[in-house]
Amino acid sequence: MGFRDRHDAGRRLAQRLIGLLDPSTLVEPLVLGLARGGMPVAFEVARALDAPLDVFVCRKLGAPHQPELGIGAVAEGGVRVLDDDTVRALGVSADDLEWITARERTELDRRVAHYRVGRPLPPLTGRDVIVVDDGLATGVTAWAAVSALRVTDAARVVLAVPVAAADTAARLRADGVVVVSVTEPQDFGAVGRWYDRFEQTSDDEVLDLLARAAGG
Repeated sequence: MGFRDRHDAGRRLAQRLIGLLDPSTLVEPLVLGLARGGMPVAFEVARALDAPLDVFVCRKLGAPHQPELGIGAVAEGGVRVLDDDTVRALGVSADDLEWITARERTELDRRVAHYRVGRPLPPLTGRDVIVVDDGLATGVTAWAAVSALRVTDAARVVLAVPVAAADTAARLRADGVVVVSVTEPQDFGAVGRWYDRFEQTSDDEVLDLLARAAGG
C-alpha cells in the first residue's frame, strides 16, 4: 500500500483517524505537523477534522560521519531523546553528542522563529493533540515530539502517520503512545519508499500551509 504524495497520504490518514477516533468526542483538537515533511499530511488531517493546524519542530541527531543515521532527536521545549543502544554501538563520545545536539538545537530555534515569528504554541491544556508526520521509521523524532508534549497539560497526545515500521509502532505502543497509521509493513525500508512523490518539503511550503489553514 503506497501513497501518491503527502497530501494523498494525509487524506487517507484522516479517514483512518475519523474511523478510530470519533471526531465528536475529541476535546478542542489541535493538529501539529512535524516540520517539515509532516506538514502537508497534517494539513489534510486538520482540514478533515475541522481542527486548527500548527507546526511542531524536532530535529534528528545524526551520527558522526553518518548523518542519515539517527542516534536521537531534539524537540521544542528543550527535550532530547537518545537511542542509547545505537550511541553505544557506534562509540559516540559525550563531546560529539553535545556538539551535534548544540548544532541541531540552533537549527531548531531558527525554524521555530521562522515558522511562528515569535508566536508561541497555542494553549494545550485539556486538549486532544494529534501529532502528524509523513512516516515512522526508527521513531526517534516522533518520540521526541511526544515526550515534549506529554509534559504539557494536554488531555491526550495521539501520534498519527500514514505508514509506520511495524516494530517501531509496536515499541512506541509498549511505551504508552497512541499510534494511528494507515499501514504498518514488516518490510519497511525507508519512508520515501511508500510514496510515488516524496520531494523535500520547503520552509516556504510550511508557511503557505499554515497560512492556508488559518484562512490567510
